[in-house]
Amino acid sequence: MEMSVLVLVLSFVILLALSVPIAFSIGIATTLTMLFTISSGPAVTTVAQRMATGIDSFALLAIPFFILSGQLMGQGGIARRLIDFAKVLVGMLPGGLAHVNVLASMFFGSISGSAVAATSAIGGFMIPIMNKEGYDKNFSAAVTVTASTTGLLIPPSNVLIVYSLASGGVSIAALFIAGYLPGILVGLGLIGVSTVIALLRKYPVGEKQSVIQGVKIFLDAIPSLCLVVIVIGGIIAGIFTATEASAIAVLYSLLLSVVVYREVKVSQLPEILLKTVETTAIVMLLIGTSSGMSWILSYENIPQNISTMLIALTNSKIIILLIINLLLLIVGTFMDMTPAVLIFTPIFLPVVTQLGITPLHFGIMMVLNLCIGLCTPPVGSVLFVGCGIAKTSIAGITKSLLPFYAVMVLVLMLVTYIPWITLVLPHLFGY
Repeated sequence: MEMSVLVLVLSFVILLALSVPIAFSIGIATTLTMLFTISSGPAVTTVAQRMATGIDSFALLAIPFFILSGQLMGQGGIARRLIDFAKVLVGMLPGGLAHVNVLASMFFGSISGSAVAATSAIGGFMIPIMNKEGYDKNFSAAVTVTASTTGLLIPPSNVLIVYSLASGGVSIAALFIAGYLPGILVGLGLIGVSTVIALLRKYPVGEKQSVIQGVKIFLDAIPSLCLVVIVIGGIIAGIFTATEASAIAVLYSLLLSVVVYREVKVSQLPEILLKTVETTAIVMLLIGTSSGMSWILSYENIPQNISTMLIALTNSKIIILLIINLLLLIVGTFMDMTPAVLIFTPIFLPVVTQLGITPLHFGIMMVLNLCIGLCTPPVGSVLFVGCGIAKTSIAGITKSLLPFYAVMVLVLMLVTYIPWITLVLPHLFGY
């Protein structure tokens, strides 16, 4: 067993070091390990079977639909309207544009379900405006990068659907509801940090909107905000499942972007569909190869051995959860969120359940932890997008990111050690 694990880890690390795409690194490392463990014929067949089985799930149908909905909203004028609405709410506070950035990213991220989409859409508008108003470009990029990850906690969220699959069927609706409070806490924490920095650096205060103008902007943003109400409200009320909700989100986004706002032309739909297919293919390949790696880990009893080792190391629930969080923080710096959830959920879930942690609580804790990794080099996809928009370097933005990292880690600790934050809303709605 030790040799097969060594083959898996070494081959995976070497492939990553050679800049092989993460999905191929996972697939090749899994295949090499199976060739070492099993004979060549069954090994290759098993990898193919596990990849096919990994994506053969009704719940995963929601992912391409939510991706398509996000693409439609990204090009349908939704971001601009949400930014205008956020200005009405918080634009007049110290560092108002930074608060607008955070709030708009939370709104758009929750609607699109994609941190990268939120970074591109909100950052593309807000970073140039903030720079023009005298904000430091690294600060502007840091706000955008960290705030965009809140959309992975505030539903609808594709990564929560992936976790539901990896955990063996935790209710997607319960996960969606559970993500609200932690996501809002992260957003409030980022606003708090932005306020302190804005006061210290004396960043400008935005103009206060008139009541009439504020009402007009709010009415213009209502159709965009209604998507969350329709999708989540329908799931909670039992009108439709999360998968059916994703299809409804597409229909609503299409109607909003093409008919109501008229910012997406019919001629643009083939390009949007193509981008959706490309993104879906990447996600599904990651899920397939990660499912294969999860199987070989289970075949070698890795989860059980790690569980036994951690519990033998200490009986302290606090220390074990701290160790798991530290390991996930390290994993998040070099692995994308989807494969990390699929690979490490089967490893750590048995450990936390022995400690009395529910799979629902652990799922939100894990996703929040890995959100920090999206903002962290060397593989932070959201970080790279933010740096590209702000025209800055990772070295330049790192110092500005530190206080935002600190507040995200603080919220992570609160979510980890105070289960009520995660579980209160699901319990309130009967989950």
